[in-house]
Amino acid sequence: MNGHQQQHQHHCWGYGLHNGPPEWHQSYPIANGDRQSPIDIITSQTMFNPDLKPLTVSYDSCKSLNICNNGHSVMVEFEDVDNKIGISGGPLAVPYRLKQFHFHWGVKNSHGSEHTVDGKSFPSELHLVHWNASSYERFEDAAAAPDGLAVIGIFLEVGDGHPHLSKLTDALYMVRFKETKHQFSNFNPANLLPYSLDYWTYPGSLTTPPLHESVTWIVFKESIKVSEKQLEKFRSLLCSCEDEDERIHMADNFRPPQPLKGRKVQASFKV
Repeated sequence: MNGHQQQHQHHCWGYGLHNGPPEWHQSYPIANGDRQSPIDIITSQTMFNPDLKPLTVSYDSCKSLNICNNGHSVMVEFEDVDNKIGISGGPLAVPYRLKQFHFHWGVKNSHGSEHTVDGKSFPSELHLVHWNASSYERFEDAAAAPDGLAVIGIFLEVGDGHPHLSKLTDALYMVRFKETKHQFSNFNPANLLPYSLDYWTYPGSLTTPPLHESVTWIVFKESIKVSEKQLEKFRSLLCSCEDEDERIHMADNFRPPQPLKGRKVQASFKV
């Protein structure tokens, strides 16, 4: 393996370079925008807002459709037909519908999450992506609008295996290669939520191109526990297609924290 290949062994899509790949900044000038994500949540600078409502999560009737490897993450997609499935309350003025969830993770446990808390990284971060179907007709329209998306971020820490995550990690071998998709039904993402739904919230962006500044971020304070074995199954995924000779492992698929640029992070709980 030559030096160039080695350098990219764990870096799909130019990840792993400081601040996101330089080509993102060239192709997407918004990469230097005023509400980019992720961020480092500095807990002493967050503000408790007593007007923030508790977050209401209604996932029980949701139908998971498939699991897919899109070359930079693994994603579970849902049928998003009505507002019964999704989230409301919290910092949101209207209900937001669940569209998909995906993960970011590191090659080692010392890093992998996109958001950090007081500079601390977690081995992985789960993102549950919701869209504002009250204001926009299509997910694509919402994804480009300032109030279009609401994403829940959940940190994963190493501990005991997560019983509900096993159904998903056991299915990962079916989507090992980039651009593979497999039917994945009867999965309720409510089982992945931590016990406490205390959260931080701030206005931000997608963390992958096109980096639209369209996300109300809701980052849970409490993490969930996963086993080393479960994390290894994520790290066994490839961001190369089946017919490619080079096998590039998918890991370190996170964007580093971006400048806060005057934004305030609010907390739903007393700091």
